[in-house]
Amino acid sequence: MKKALSFLLLALLLSASLFSFVSCSDSESSTKTLYVYNWGEYISDGSEGTLDVNALFEEWYYKEYGVRVEVNYSTFSSNESLYAKLSSGSVSYDVIVPSDYMIERMIDEDMLSPLNYKNIPNIEHIVPEFYGPDAIYDTYDPDNLYSVPYLYGMIDIIYNTSVVPEDDPAIGSWELMWSDRYKGNILQFNNPRDAFGTAQYYLGLDVNSKNHDDWRLALDKLKAQKNVVQGYVMDEIYNKMENGSAAIAAYYAGDYLAMYEENEDLEFFYPSEGTNLYVDAMCIPKSSENKELAERYINFMLSEEAAIANAEYTYYASPHRLVRENEDYIAYMNEIKEDAYQKMYDTSSVTATSYEKLDDEEQILLNNLWEELKSDIDIGIVIYVICFAILGVLIGGGIFLSVRKKIRNRY
Repeated sequence: MKKALSFLLLALLLSASLFSFVSCSDSESSTKTLYVYNWGEYISDGSEGTLDVNALFEEWYYKEYGVRVEVNYSTFSSNESLYAKLSSGSVSYDVIVPSDYMIERMIDEDMLSPLNYKNIPNIEHIVPEFYGPDAIYDTYDPDNLYSVPYLYGMIDIIYNTSVVPEDDPAIGSWELMWSDRYKGNILQFNNPRDAFGTAQYYLGLDVNSKNHDDWRLALDKLKAQKNVVQGYVMDEIYNKMENGSAAIAAYYAGDYLAMYEENEDLEFFYPSEGTNLYVDAMCIPKSSENKELAERYINFMLSEEAAIANAEYTYYASPHRLVRENEDYIAYMNEIKEDAYQKMYDTSSVTATSYEKLDDEEQILLNNLWEELKSDIDIGIVIYVICFAILGVLIGGGIFLSVRKKIRNRY
């Protein structure tokens, strides 16, 4: 009887230990992972004393729901690379932040999940121009089913006032990007949509044209520009404009302020012929396995603290009312540059349009024209290098013959 009781007691103790182990394992395995895919340097990440909004979300979520969440955050460099990775089916993300025309394409291809706005009550803070029945910048998602505006901006032209005098008549126009006076000092976009956009705006063409001749006219303009262009760049623009190795570039207005902090000789303007207004918005791919969690993450990014932190970190304009009205934020922007807030938000005098999704035919055409432009550039570079090499050989050969002659003369 005592043995039986001993065995029973031992069994109970083992069961309790096993239950404790299983409970512990369940607790550890209950941690959820949220996969977020965003542009580089496009969220307040805790560096240089900034707020780490992803860490703050993880902390808030545990307090609010008693569930541990880990944000797995990674970045992309272009809408096209985002699309390629997502459409391959090799990866799955819960929150992505594409631009307007790419969102439209993904909606058409049934790649995005409709949002449940009951989980995103902070959507009420988005100003009417960007969300709701009176929105004018939501043509990519007119029914507001799939996206929540994150940040926005316009393409501008940045120039170095130590190289480009303020009385240059080309200032204020896309003409500056084609000026022979600054040959070798001009940077152009290294992506087709923006590069062609610069030429199309300059020529007064529709950036969403279905007329193939319009796109070829833009190609001709870009080919004419290549003689004055130093290089085709994206992130490389920062070092080049900051250290003065280039003097003129088209880029995104928010990034201008980051460059200005390193080089106060830099100034910018929105071209009078027109420019691109882009909206980057948070979306949930259809492949997401954590839709409700993703919606709560989006809602958290629309909280006042997180939205202000992201706007301050990126310098991009915010569609969030509480950000735009925050006195500390306005003071922060104007501390960087006296008229920064006004230039970012008071754009009523700027003619701006948005890129729309191109049809397959136009997209293929654009890709082909871009390859033609870049191939032409590459061939030119190759010819230049070959000529330089030949010249070097000839000069070297001449020196060698001269040296040999001198040696022979000496002997």
